[in-house]
Amino acid sequence: MQTVTYEREVYYYETDRMDCVHHSNYIRWFEEARIHFMREMGFPYDKLEASGIVSPVLHAEADYKSMCRFGQRVRIEVGLSSYTGTRIGFSYRVTDEDTGALRCEGSTSHCFINGEGRPVSLRRACPGYDRRVKELLGE
Repeated sequence: MQTVTYEREVYYYETDRMDCVHHSNYIRWFEEARIHFMREMGFPYDKLEASGIVSPVLHAEADYKSMCRFGQRVRIEVGLSSYTGTRIGFSYRVTDEDTGALRCEGSTSHCFINGEGRPVSLRRACPGYDRRVKELLGE
């Protein structure tokens, strides 16, 4: 599986009363990393939206391993995990930039829909995107 690494700093507003990153922020970080991955791999999300297709989240999960704290830097490794033409899945691995300690692992799955909310097959609607995703998965 081909992956891309996205790096970011942990901001103060992302922490909670226990002085660690609130669990909901990891899902936001997954989105940042996913958008970065799509751009870097040649199928940017903004161009998909410009063609009238959006890709809502169907499922998100995170398995928290250890805490991130304000001021630390993290690396988020993201890769494609599945693709059917109408659905796509991503996997994520968050590590501490300095120590390499695993902080969180997770995944998201998405579908493709048009402006009316109807399912869309990328094979028909965006064949270039479809080809690129299949290339990345080695299909």
